[in-house]
Amino acid sequence: MAAALMLIGAGGLAFGHAVLVEANPPLHGSVAGPDVEFRLRFNSRIDGARSVLSLVLPDGNVRTLGAGQNTAPDTVSIKADQMKTGHYVLRWQVLAVDGHITRGEVPFDVR
Repeated sequence: MAAALMLIGAGGLAFGHAVLVEANPPLHGSVAGPDVEFRLRFNSRIDGARSVLSLVLPDGNVRTLGAGQNTAPDTVSIKADQMKTGHYVLRWQVLAVDGHITRGEVPFDVR
């Protein structure tokens, strides 16, 4: 429950917007590389085709992953390959069915 509250706070969200309730990799978690699958689940339906995911790399550069795929009405997923060991930030922007855009970040490490 505390992790879900931390995820909600990470996005600076307003009431009525898509709220991030689950993330893989988890907030401040770590995953094995070099191939990583990202999965974000929200409290409402989202438009995966209009969602944008990007990575802030350990060197500070940004790598756009592109639009995610809806693996469920409330979930967007995408894969990244060739990720080296280090600290990353997954930036996400999704369009909820209520018409609002929500943004947030999930910091994590690749080991």
